[in-house]
Amino acid sequence: MNADDPLVTWARKREEGFAAEAAREATLRERVLQQLHGGLWHTTSSDRFESILATGAILPEPNIPDSKRWCTGGGSEHYPYVRTLGGVSLFDFDQFDPGIYGERCPSSTWAYFVPCHLEWERAVWIEIDRGRLIPPHFLSGAQLLAKWKKDGAFGHNIMPEIEAAYLAPLPRAAFKRAFLADKHNDELLDIPISA
Repeated sequence: MNADDPLVTWARKREEGFAAEAAREATLRERVLQQLHGGLWHTTSSDRFESILATGAILPEPNIPDSKRWCTGGGSEHYPYVRTLGGVSLFDFDQFDPGIYGERCPSSTWAYFVPCHLEWERAVWIEIDRGRLIPPHFLSGAQLLAKWKKDGAFGHNIMPEIEAAYLAPLPRAAFKRAFLADKHNDELLDIPISA
């Protein structure tokens, strides 16, 4: 094929566009990870965030159809582990290093959610104040992983070590702050957490 061939030119431009988009997403992922580092977080969509503020809590079983929820296509016998416990899934990014974690847990799906759930254009990240979590409702990443192994719940998804759980509605009083990550905007937008 000739370098001046319209098909070659089209393919080259298309690949350049893909590369630019991948670079932009990597930059946004790094920016979001800088915000998430060291914290305990829940991520949700913008409209679900509004529902969370209206109800005053992150609910373990919000009024969302299974078709809009993470990993429900295989039915309840394959729901995410935290959901089977009646809990709210949290990301614990305390001392998180994506390179080291990726080597240790190569099948983890954390990058599917950072900076945004891959099927969403934007995501809200809500930071949770660890000091406001009520034991025994809170399970750290290590506690959750140990329980998953003890229960032999291997048919249910878990993000080892970095997925934590709150086994009750998580009240807005436990929120520290929130921000919006948007795939089409390099800036992260702080969002008020009061109703």
